[in-house]
Amino acid sequence: MIRIQGVEGRSIGVLGLGRSGIATCMALGVGGATVHPWDDSAEGRSRAEAAGFVPVDLARSGALEGLDALIASPGIPHLYPAPHPVIAAALAAGVPVDNDIGLFFSSLSQIDYAPKVVCVTGSNGKSTTTALIAHLLSAAGRTTCMAGNIGTGVLSIDLPDEEGVVVLELSSYQTDLARILAPDVAVFTNFSPDHLDRHGGLGGYFAAKRRLFAEGAPERAVIGVDEPEGRYLAMQLSQGAADARVIRVSSGQKLQGQGWSVFARKGFLSEWRNGRQAASIDLRDIAGLPGAHNHQNACAAYAVARTLGLAPRQVEAALRSFSGLPHRSQRVGERGGVIFVNDSKATNVDSAAKALQAFARIRWIAGGLGKEGGLAALVPHLGSVAKAYLIGHSARDFALQLGATPHEICESMEIAVARAAAEAEPGDVVLLAPAAASFDQYPDFEKRGAHFTALVQDLPGH
Repeated sequence: MIRIQGVEGRSIGVLGLGRSGIATCMALGVGGATVHPWDDSAEGRSRAEAAGFVPVDLARSGALEGLDALIASPGIPHLYPAPHPVIAAALAAGVPVDNDIGLFFSSLSQIDYAPKVVCVTGSNGKSTTTALIAHLLSAAGRTTCMAGNIGTGVLSIDLPDEEGVVVLELSSYQTDLARILAPDVAVFTNFSPDHLDRHGGLGGYFAAKRRLFAEGAPERAVIGVDEPEGRYLAMQLSQGAADARVIRVSSGQKLQGQGWSVFARKGFLSEWRNGRQAASIDLRDIAGLPGAHNHQNACAAYAVARTLGLAPRQVEAALRSFSGLPHRSQRVGERGGVIFVNDSKATNVDSAAKALQAFARIRWIAGGLGKEGGLAALVPHLGSVAKAYLIGHSARDFALQLGATPHEICESMEIAVARAAAEAEPGDVVLLAPAAASFDQYPDFEKRGAHFTALVQDLPGH
């Protein structure tokens, strides 16, 4: 656990008592702060009590008087579509509002030594890129901690020594509110519309991502440049095309020029520096990184590893031992020549499109709680879909958008898996890539993916 620096004797409210909220309470308490925890749910308040804290209703009149700061969990809106009432009251009273990421960087700046910190943001591929960076570094013998949006609260980790590395996955919710961002290396994977209601539109969403770079001022930035936003960000951060502080990354296009770039084309990763090729890796047979989207993740992770001193041969060996993350293009079974892939994390159309482009012939399980626009943006990517099996709240809406693509409304995961397995032929891939949120039928995408995996493993002959 991290001992928060500079908070001794201060009164600090903590709003939201999930995993990161409880870790925040404990880290503040160890640092000598008086902690005032609150959660709107009884379940959250019970977690605080179990951890030894007494909940304080921060929503009651006058509750914020005397508070030196309010620390809010990432999922709680602070601006759009409307601030949470406690945050609105804090803003009105002039109480500084921060989150655990801001506390982490503030505390890091006050200790005698500090490990390197790598932060990964973007719309898709953040978790895989984060895990892959940690894997590459660990395989090379570097002490590595992984935390943030990937599942471990950053304040609950033990800091490695000054030769170690902390790798953080940061969502736009986290980068938007943190008062201090100070990564040594920052990664921007890619950009596509998401969380627009939370950020007041596409511009606000990009602005939240951009804060990690514009205000974080990393020593080196790894930028995916396959979208205009990435190219714009790379331009803003560099002094020119040859500025090696910015490493441009792409999947599908050759990057030319005198700068530093890493790109993947036709399954081969290439590193170019000063107009010359420095290294090349064949990614095509790496089972843990299927498809162009994972090749983009590999390029970003490779770039980080190189900037932290790893040699190309070290990186290549570690790439081959990477098994992938659960629910992200995860191979979960094979039956009669049919492969089953769990990509439950593909909760928006952009990530689903990348999954659909990774395989040649697909039995596609899609649906859930659809997002704005439905499947319209996926139509150009349906050429490899032999048939779609639609589940959840948006199944019928999705069916109307599939055009000539064969499809069946299954509603439940059980029916979809059974039907896809029964109709699949050798060489087919049964792919769960929902292009929708899970909350109509499951509490989160992990539970959805676990259900799919369990059903596959229960199939006869598996």
